[in-house]
Amino acid sequence: MRSNYLVFGQPLIEQPEIDEVIGCMKSAWLGTGPKAAEFERRLAAYKNVPYAVGLNSCTAGLHLACVVLGLQPGDEVITTPMTFCATVNAIVHAGATPVLADVDPVTMNIDPVQVKAKITKRTKALLPVHFAGRACDMDALMAIARQHDLKVIEDCAHAIETEYHGQKAGAIGDLGCFSFYSTKNIVTGEGGMVLTRDERLAKRTKMMGLHGMSADAWKRFTDDGYKHYDVEEIGFKYNMMDLQAAIGLHQITRIEGYWQRRLVIWQRYMREFADLPITLPAPLPTDERHALHLFILQIDGARCGVTRDQMLMKMHKQNIGTGVHYRSVPSLSVYRRRFGWKPEDYPNAQAIGDRTLSLPHSAKLTDDDVTDVIAAVRQALGA
Repeated sequence: MRSNYLVFGQPLIEQPEIDEVIGCMKSAWLGTGPKAAEFERRLAAYKNVPYAVGLNSCTAGLHLACVVLGLQPGDEVITTPMTFCATVNAIVHAGATPVLADVDPVTMNIDPVQVKAKITKRTKALLPVHFAGRACDMDALMAIARQHDLKVIEDCAHAIETEYHGQKAGAIGDLGCFSFYSTKNIVTGEGGMVLTRDERLAKRTKMMGLHGMSADAWKRFTDDGYKHYDVEEIGFKYNMMDLQAAIGLHQITRIEGYWQRRLVIWQRYMREFADLPITLPAPLPTDERHALHLFILQIDGARCGVTRDQMLMKMHKQNIGTGVHYRSVPSLSVYRRRFGWKPEDYPNAQAIGDRTLSLPHSAKLTDDDVTDVIAAVRQALGA
């Protein structure tokens, strides 16, 4: 057993980020400023879109996406039951009503056939989640959106590197929302970004993310002299700080190297676990790029001899941190109370949510760390 605990989802922070943050602190410009603007430019260039808006979280991005698309009380947004609560919360905070469509049991992504069955005259938008970094079936979803005149918000919290049939995830729908939380493929500690090809949506997202003000704070306090601002709408306090962007500026330059490292780990896990009575991730698609954000096992007690929750504890006792991504949304009490959702009404999501276990899968992992994870899994399963 390891002598020290392997924390799940550790980010790889290198010296240039540290130096950039220190430089930011010495400059005394800590809030939204030139570093945030540069990080926006770099991510927009990476994703080949004209507009990017830095925010304090992906959750803020999802909320603002609903707001700037004009969703109103009574409007319905179809999303997945296999996601973090933030996806659903953002819809609720915007005043709209979330509607769930079950997932494909293999890809764990929202099933377009189930989406079609949930469309009503009140449906105004689709909010697919590229779960674990695997692209949703965007051809089918975009066809549904065109047929019913729906907006599409892509939840790309897991999907910064994801590509689908030659298109970048987050640049397919109307708006794409990204996360740079500490466990993500590139990090800013906390932080998010909204991407779009629509200048009007970008400007309104920027404005609504900073109180509804007409100009960024850093553009008001310049060597050219003070500039008065107007408040055009009742907005929110969602802007990204330069302190956050200072980390991201260097993280994004290593995005390919980090992906390649996770690919090596992914392939090793797949080889080492091939003989075990567990469900491994579906094979990587040949015509898409998987972001390789989460490596998920499904632990079926009847097959494995241990339940998922027992497996979590067995791994913990061997000093290996794991994650659960995710319990299905309808299994969570607040949504059952508010919307009357029942887990059994979404059987694929329920089965995944009861069995899912995520292994450490960070570019920070050493070969010895990976060996320890593999040994712990095999021991926990009595292999």
